[in-house]
Amino acid sequence: MGRLQDLYTEQGQSPWLDNLKRGWLADGEIQRWIDRGVRGITSNPSIFQKAIESGDEYTAQLTELVRGGASIEDAYWAMVTDDITAALALFRPLYDSSDAGDGYVSVEVAPSLARDTDATIDMARDLWARIDRPNLFVKIPATVEGLPAIRQMISEGVNVNVTLIFSLDRYAAVMEAYIDGLAAASDAGRDLSRIASVASFFISRVDTEVDRRLEAVGTDQALALRGQAAVAQGQLAGQMAKEAFAGPRWEELAHQGARRQRPLWASTSTKNPAYPDTLYIDQLIGPDTVNTIPDSTLEAFEDHGTVARTLDADVEGARATWAEIGAHVDMVDVAKVLEAEGVTAFEKSFDELLGVLETRARELG
Repeated sequence: MGRLQDLYTEQGQSPWLDNLKRGWLADGEIQRWIDRGVRGITSNPSIFQKAIESGDEYTAQLTELVRGGASIEDAYWAMVTDDITAALALFRPLYDSSDAGDGYVSVEVAPSLARDTDATIDMARDLWARIDRPNLFVKIPATVEGLPAIRQMISEGVNVNVTLIFSLDRYAAVMEAYIDGLAAASDAGRDLSRIASVASFFISRVDTEVDRRLEAVGTDQALALRGQAAVAQGQLAGQMAKEAFAGPRWEELAHQGARRQRPLWASTSTKNPAYPDTLYIDQLIGPDTVNTIPDSTLEAFEDHGTVARTLDADVEGARATWAEIGAHVDMVDVAKVLEAEGVTAFEKSFDELLGVLETRARELG
């Protein structure tokens, strides 16, 4: 067995692949990742932008759709839906064999809806109904406007991957929205055992922004804290999950089959080449968590990663580090900036991709 399989069997953490492209569905690459231990897939507008722009795998379908009268945006969603559906079929045996524990594939609502609660709800419902697979996750951003949509979708029995979490305060609100949604689902008589959710912390981006600010402070004490914010925050988030999914209110829902909303570590390739390439896997390993990892970082972890429980090995140390960083850096502002940048980046990828498709459609005549 390799390290990816050990990650799950020994430590209870599910490694997912943070990449999806049509060629991999066709040539067996996704199945090979499943065989190596990958237990789910995440995608986002940036990933689809790269997949669709990188080759001609989508040209035939785009031609058919456009000549059939589809708008460029409708053509995009048709192509994305087909990829997601094909990936869901590959992961369905794992979903079934794990009793709905893993085997999920995520698709994101349009990034332009991040500040619109009602439109997010409408699109999440549409994707859930259109794709109609139990192992689908609909990704909803953890913006203030996204929180009511998360609660509503969970109450309707829709699996939700909450994305773009950058702060512990917002994470607390995300878990509350999930638990409230489960309570509403229970009141509606839904089967709680078939409602799943993950909460996606974007890890490496935190270090990038915090390190920049620490370097601007420039003192020895500040500089010594570089590269520690993201892991400390993730470790504290893991502790928060333990506390949130405990106690009488949660136990009542769990008795009805409710599942914990697992923390998911996203953006886990290191952006700073001075840091170990498996840093954001090695230091965030713990049970009932997910790490969604780009293929290059998965390969690095398989080669030289360390499989050991680290998430809760030194929670007090993480708390002390977090406090030290907070003495130098306004972490509330960091989260605000990163959320805005994350939403903007996905919108930009989405808009650029629609532009590429528009150009290709014109070339097709």
